[in-house]
Amino acid sequence: MAKVLKSPKGMRDFGPNQMAIRDMVFDKVKNVFKRHGALPIDTPVCELKEILTDKYGDDSKLIYELQDQGGELLALRYDLTVPFARYLAQSKIKNLKRYQIAKVYRRDNPSPNQGRYREFYQCDFDIAGSSDEMLPDSECVKIIYEILQDLGLTSFVIKVNHREILNGIFKLCNIPDDQFKTVCSSIDKLDKLAWPEIKKELVDVKKINEDSVNQIYKYVQQSGRGTFIDNMLESELATLPETKKALDNLKLFDEYCKIFHIDHVVEYDLSLARGLDYYNAIIFEIKLTGNTLDIGSIAAGGRYDNLVGQLSDAKNYDVPCVGISLGIERVLTIIEKKLASEGKQLRSTQCYVSSVGPDMTKERLKLINDLWAADIRAEHSIKAAPKLMQQFKNCEDRNIPFCVIIGRNEVDNGVVKLRDLNLRKEVEIPREKVVEELNARLAKL
Repeated sequence: MAKVLKSPKGMRDFGPNQMAIRDMVFDKVKNVFKRHGALPIDTPVCELKEILTDKYGDDSKLIYELQDQGGELLALRYDLTVPFARYLAQSKIKNLKRYQIAKVYRRDNPSPNQGRYREFYQCDFDIAGSSDEMLPDSECVKIIYEILQDLGLTSFVIKVNHREILNGIFKLCNIPDDQFKTVCSSIDKLDKLAWPEIKKELVDVKKINEDSVNQIYKYVQQSGRGTFIDNMLESELATLPETKKALDNLKLFDEYCKIFHIDHVVEYDLSLARGLDYYNAIIFEIKLTGNTLDIGSIAAGGRYDNLVGQLSDAKNYDVPCVGISLGIERVLTIIEKKLASEGKQLRSTQCYVSSVGPDMTKERLKLINDLWAADIRAEHSIKAAPKLMQQFKNCEDRNIPFCVIIGRNEVDNGVVKLRDLNLRKEVEIPREKVVEELNARLAKL
């Protein structure tokens, strides 16, 4: 019986063209993180199972559990936030602005067209440490704004809410405190399911009082920008002290967003719940608009002030944290489809070094060695005397813009030929000027 050769369900191989796109995107994301002073960290691909348990609400069922490994019950990391909180608690670190780009794992039902996989990368930015209200929170959404702008994704909305506002809504609707998390996890599905389905889940499955559920709907269908928070401050929600404080914080957040010139993409949405259990204050979610791909949110985050304390073995140990996570696979799905529709292919090699005639291998090696020393990405044939047309075809197949050609006549005259593959034109330049000329032409691409 023949072997079945396939990657595991929901996991993928990436060819050179895909990796070129991923490298480009990851570089842009890292540049933004570094621009804001974030430092990189890394954590193991798996954690103790008990660390991940009860942190993700209804999604805890998606955790990949591992068999007993040497006396430890392990699980593959579900996200990068809980491992970061564990790292802070274990290392006794109370202040850190970090970023991490790494794979996470979810035993989910894959949907490649929507950018949903079982193994995928996340790009996380977090600020840990005590701060004044809304300063790090507003920087998190500013960072996502900058990343999407740099990637050419300019049509999106940043949805914002606050867990204490949801708390206030539930109190006004007579939802018991011990049902907060389960109601939140249902409300969080409103972007995927219609309200009748959500209501059915709350009433029939979770046994929430139907009158209370109907009252909740009156609130969670409200959203807006600009004066929306002012209107909420005049509503019955503001009669509850903790909810009033949350609304005041969002008012300050909105002022900071205006200073950052991002308020035009911020929308306050009372249906936003974020089903993960560890969020306790402001929450946000970013969705693309005007896009034909149904890929859901591309980034999300919020404040989780109590998570480090929950994981710490020290009493009364808390490290306030806020962060944002970019679901980079969904962004890559869009960029890959966009480049494919435009017939574009990212290049990694900048120049191909070709030789003409026999006994030119050593001269070709001398030339390409000079290009490598000048940090020009170059390659050549692995054959000693390749045919010139085949070398040109290699350039075209690889989308390489320039080809430097050397033969016996060029060596004798101290020159090389520089061919522009797009224009199909050649010029002769002095051998010692090849690096300077190539850099000048590459700078114009």
